Amino acid sequence: MDEVRLVGENIEIGVYPIAKAKQFAREQELDLVEISPKAVPPVCKIIDYKKFLYEQKKRDKAIKSKATKVTVKEIRFGPQTDEHDYEFKKKHAIKFLQEGAKLKAYVFFKGRSIIFKDQGQILLLKLAQELEEYGKVEQMPKLEGKRMIMFIAPKVKK
Repeated sequence: MDEVRLVGENIEIGVYPIAKAKQFAREQELDLVEISPKAVPPVCKIIDYKKFLYEQKKRDKAIKSKATKVTVKEIRFGPQTDEHDYEFKKKHAIKFLQEGAKLKAYVFFKGRSIIFKDQGQILLLKLAQELEEYGKVEQMPKLEGKRMIMFIAPKVKK
């Protein structure tokens, strides 16, 4: 690597030897900063490096503030959860999805209750069907150890 593509203000855009690019930077009392190292030849820009870092930090902060933070709420069932408990937990699930949180619903199998895997799956699929208008299933019920887990993401409001 003995040549760089030079871009920026007050400079003629083109490919120059590194020594020449450094000389241009010194003449303007600025820094030679590598912008795109993977390009052939690498792209450099003559700018104030401190100002460049400041702008980059400001840009990263703006992007971070716009990012939405996803919260995951959990609801636990047993393989033989009765109707009243199921309805009670379903109301909470609806509330969580309306607030924009992801829902992690799982059936926990204790001891020998693992023989009721199909009941647990039926319970989770029933829940997914009843929550269809509030969220969509992100991951179908899957058995992981003693838990059968299903994820439901909230529907985006238009």
